[in-house]
Amino acid sequence: MELSESVQKGLQYLADAVHFDLKSFSAFTEVAFGSLVSRSECGLDHPQLNHIDQSVLKHCHIATTTFILEGVKQNADKSTLSSCLEDVSFDAERIDVFYSSYQHHKRSLETLLESIGGSPPHVTDVLWRLDYCIKNSHVHKVNQPSYLISFHVENGDCGTSSKEVNFNCTMEQLQDLVGKMKDAAKSLEKATQS
Repeated sequence: MELSESVQKGLQYLADAVHFDLKSFSAFTEVAFGSLVSRSECGLDHPQLNHIDQSVLKHCHIATTTFILEGVKQNADKSTLSSCLEDVSFDAERIDVFYSSYQHHKRSLETLLESIGGSPPHVTDVLWRLDYCIKNSHVHKVNQPSYLISFHVENGDCGTSSKEVNFNCTMEQLQDLVGKMKDAAKSLEKATQS
């Protein structure tokens, strides 16, 4: 697995017995996995972690959760994880502690990653209406057309969840929107041809 320099540095802090003894390492590992599985607060206020500098703790948490998710995403086995952890100075005992937590939480993390949509919401239909504003709320004459636009949007891959995005715009704003959408369509067409 390819790991960024920041992730490697965070894991090196975690491997260092000066920062994390075995008890605090074990507690930290459970906190890191737990924060991903439960999608709640990361729990860095655990009593076993009170003596560790907060900036080091946060850096290690980000590095560890990144490493965990990358491992689950790539379906990494024990030898792959062990090799990566050895590269950042983990000893055999810490690797075993980490891997047992990894195995315990792997299925939950796979489910978490599967639940994340692979594509952004997309527009499936557009409705519009032209209104003509004669006066505003201050009883001043306006005499301007106004367009009410309604985009029907479906979320992600499944297409089951939909909503409407409504907005009001002037003729100039509508022309600008249409121009930008045409530019985006041309850019997308060029990108798919490359």
